[in-house]
Amino acid sequence: MKRLLVLALCVLLLPQFSPAESRRPNILLILVDDMGWSDLGCYGADLHETPRIDQFAAESVRFTNAYAMSVCSPTRSTLMTGKHAARLRFTIWAEGAEGGGAKNRKLREAPSIWNLPHTETTIAKHLHETSYLTALVGKWHLGDWMHYPESHGFDINIGGTNWGAPQTFWWPYSGSGRFGDEFRYVPHLEFGKPGEYLTDRLTDEAIKVMDRASEQPFFIYLAHHSVHTPIEAKEADVKHFDAKLREGMNHKHGVYAAMTKNLDDNVGRVLDHLEKSGLDKNTLVIFASDNGGYIGSDKASGRDMPVTSNAPLRSGKGSLYEGGIRIPLIIRWPAVTKAGVCDEPVVTMDLFNTLLGAAGLPTQANDGLDLTPLLKQPESKLKRDALFFHYPHYYHTTTPVSAVRSRDWKLLEFFEDDHLELYNLHDDAEEKKDLAKAMPEKAQALRDQLHAWRTAVDAALPTPNPDFKPGKAKVKP
Repeated sequence: MKRLLVLALCVLLLPQFSPAESRRPNILLILVDDMGWSDLGCYGADLHETPRIDQFAAESVRFTNAYAMSVCSPTRSTLMTGKHAARLRFTIWAEGAEGGGAKNRKLREAPSIWNLPHTETTIAKHLHETSYLTALVGKWHLGDWMHYPESHGFDINIGGTNWGAPQTFWWPYSGSGRFGDEFRYVPHLEFGKPGEYLTDRLTDEAIKVMDRASEQPFFIYLAHHSVHTPIEAKEADVKHFDAKLREGMNHKHGVYAAMTKNLDDNVGRVLDHLEKSGLDKNTLVIFASDNGGYIGSDKASGRDMPVTSNAPLRSGKGSLYEGGIRIPLIIRWPAVTKAGVCDEPVVTMDLFNTLLGAAGLPTQANDGLDLTPLLKQPESKLKRDALFFHYPHYYHTTTPVSAVRSRDWKLLEFFEDDHLELYNLHDDAEEKKDLAKAMPEKAQALRDQLHAWRTAVDAALPTPNPDFKPGKAKVKP
């Protein structure tokens, strides 16, 4: 009898968990390619229509100061590792690293890797070793065939290659000419039919993975190619948005708007499937973009005009102005998130430790934090003073540059001439009023902080180009 009483007392003293708390959540990470901060209705888009994502945002934590790296592959490397792209030396997209960068420019671009090293333990590998079914559906862009998702902890790879964009969004998603002479294709999407659209098909494949997982917890990294170039969409949707165009709109590209609508439809489809199958009650869903919106022109769509606008933010993809690095980020975790808006600055590498914590795994001492406190209390703050950015390369929106955001203050340091720009983002989110000359002490303090960080992560820097011949280079701010 005494033994039974002692046993009963021990049971009572054990931590008590609800069924939802004791089960590891499924994880669905939806990463969109090149979607700008203001491309969604819930972030202020005018032409675009995104009712399903807007509704999802209303049920979630919507971050207003979320950041990524300024181009795609570096952001994807931070998502997988929780480490800053500068620390990894993965600072430009794969094809850019392989090609050696710009030639006749004042600086030689810093060296960058383009294969995610196997010495890195990815979030997929951590989750795979904890019995998650792990799947990449869509874009990989983190290395050659020896560094494909299967070598980094993914059980399933549908569509992932070393390429950053498809030849076309129409089945069979293959061909050459758009990106030079190479023949591009999207593997494991056989048995389609004419008229099939890539974003629809990738969503189909992600739903199939959910169904095949059965009782096994899953991590699905649904990395859509949309809304990256080529800018292609369904004709009926294009007509709808062309008819909706009005003078004074920030967004003016009807085809891009149609791509955004299709993406919204497909986010709705996958959320509907989670609900229909009952998986929504234990699935952590993250929606994010890999960098700011692309403001270049895509003449192949027949419209020689900027693809999107990041207004009110300045510039776009490639740049370290806000339009190039601030992104939409929306997170819903049933029984954890308190729906609301979070203004705290966060960055994509934070998702690594957030997902480790969600799976019941210890967080890592890397460059990211666990965002769970913000998911529970969106108005709370993180114990972090600054975010850093490093793009030691050329792009049509920028010359090589580093930046630091310390609370309301942001400093950019351009490598070609070492000039500084200082902005107060609380008062000037559009980055129109450069305060560097008016506040030299503040600028110098942030510059010292930026230099100390670059030294700490051993960031690669651009170097003088002895072969440079002065000429005109177009850079759009």
